[in-house]
Amino acid sequence: MGSTTSELQTSALVDKNLRAKSGGAMFVLGLVLVATSLWYASTLPREGQGWLVAAAVFIAVVTIRGMATLQPNQSFVCLFFGRYVGTEHRSGLWWVNPLYSRRKISRRFETLECGPLKVNDVVGNPIDIGAVIVWRVGDAAKALLEVESYAGYVKAQSETALRRIVANHPYDQVEAQDALDTLDSERSSEDLRAKAANVALRDGGDAITDVLVRELRTRMEPIGVSIIEARISHLAYSPEIASAMLRKQAAGAVVAARKLIARGAVSIVDDALKQLEERSLADALDPERKAAMISNLLVVLVGDREAAPVINTGTLYA
Repeated sequence: MGSTTSELQTSALVDKNLRAKSGGAMFVLGLVLVATSLWYASTLPREGQGWLVAAAVFIAVVTIRGMATLQPNQSFVCLFFGRYVGTEHRSGLWWVNPLYSRRKISRRFETLECGPLKVNDVVGNPIDIGAVIVWRVGDAAKALLEVESYAGYVKAQSETALRRIVANHPYDQVEAQDALDTLDSERSSEDLRAKAANVALRDGGDAITDVLVRELRTRMEPIGVSIIEARISHLAYSPEIASAMLRKQAAGAVVAARKLIARGAVSIVDDALKQLEERSLADALDPERKAAMISNLLVVLVGDREAAPVINTGTLYA
C-alpha cells in the first residue's frame, strides 16, 4: 500500500479549468448558421444546393454534439484522444469541442457505512467496529483518471484505515494494562507497550475520531477525494468473548467498589481510635479488646449484609 500511495502522490496530473463556451450562445449561433445556409441554398439552382444543405447538417450536428448540461455539484472531465484537456465545474448549459470525450462525475456529499468489521485490537482482543464516513470528490480529474473506480477505492481504503486504527489502539485501557501485565519483559516489546498506552477506543471519543479522519485524508488525498467527517458508529467485543468480558468487567467493578469500601472503613476505624484517645478512653481497653473492637467495626463496615449486634450481658451464676 505504501508504494501505491507514493506513486499516486508523484502523479503529474493537475486539475485545470476547461473554460467551456456558453451553450445558449453557441446554440443561437448554430441555429443562425443553419438557417442562413438553408436560406442561401434556396436561392441557388438545384445543382448548387447540395453542399449548402450538407454544411447546414454538419453545423447542426457539431452544435448539438458539443452541448453538455451540468447540475449543481457536478463536473465533466474532457479528454482529447486520450489526453487530459480540462474539467468544467460550473453548472448550466455549456458547449465544448465535439471531438472531446466527456465523463461526468458527481461532487455531492456521499455517506459510506464501513463495517462492522472484526479486527484484533493492539493486545489481541477481537473487536467488532464500524464507522460512518462522509466524503465527496474534490478533484474530479484525479478521481476519474488516477484509479479505475474511485468509489471502490474509497470503500477499500476506509476499511484498511479502520483496521489500522484498531490495530494501534486498545479497546479498553484497563484491559490493555491487564494483558501487558501477563506478558514477560522479553515478549512485551517497547513498541507493544507504546501502542497499548495509546488512547482507548471505548473512551477515546474525539481523539479517536481525529486519528481516523487524518488516516483517511492521507489515503484519499492522492485521488482527489475529500473526507468531510468520520465517526465510529459501532464498537463492541466480538460475540465469542463478549460474555466473558462482561463478567470480567463486572468483577473488576466489584473489586474496585470493595477497595473503596475498605479504604473508607479503615479511615472510620482510625477516626474512632483517635476520638477514644482524645477522650482518654483508649487506656481502658487492653490490646485484645482493642483488636476485637477494630475487627468488629471492620466486619460491620465492610460486610455486604446488615450486622446482627450481640450484647454481652456478663456472666450469670445460678
